[in-house]
Amino acid sequence: MTRKKNISNLSETELIALAKKDQKYFGPLYERYFEEIFRFIFKRLGGDEEIAGDITQQTFIKAMANMGRYEDRGFKFSSWLYRIAQNEVSMYFRQLKKSYSVAVDENRIADLAQEAELEMNYMSMDQQEKLVEILNSLNESELELIELRFFQAMRFQDIANIYNITEANTKMRIYRLLDKISKLWNERK
Repeated sequence: MTRKKNISNLSETELIALAKKDQKYFGPLYERYFEEIFRFIFKRLGGDEEIAGDITQQTFIKAMANMGRYEDRGFKFSSWLYRIAQNEVSMYFRQLKKSYSVAVDENRIADLAQEAELEMNYMSMDQQEKLVEILNSLNESELELIELRFFQAMRFQDIANIYNITEANTKMRIYRLLDKISKLWNERK
């Protein structure tokens, strides 16, 4: 049996342990998570493939360089990668002094409106624009949470893992944001 076959049969935990000791074992982790992390970054950048590729590469370089500091705290390894990717995207926007943007999907914005209990039967184009204006008034960290939950349809637990907080804390933050959105909506009638 070749070494390649041995590596492909290893569990993620075993690969992580080996990658902490020798960077050559990081490759299978990279292959396993590259596409997922690239899609996450690509969406955060609003569809800029070239920059998403660069930031994805930077994310994995940082992850590989910091493997020795990775600790299994009961979260998925991918949560650690998402956190690094999120930091890299935030750093990119800070360096550009560019405002953060979210790719808005019409169906998802309706879900957000429903969750925020905005008073309407049908969401007109004017109401969608009003909700987008409200989203634009949120700070970057608030907008990130809304994007992860509603526009990337992540579960509370996955968001909690990215931010290294409890699921209850994640729910509390998101529900408070929904209340804030609802209040802003009612103020702008």
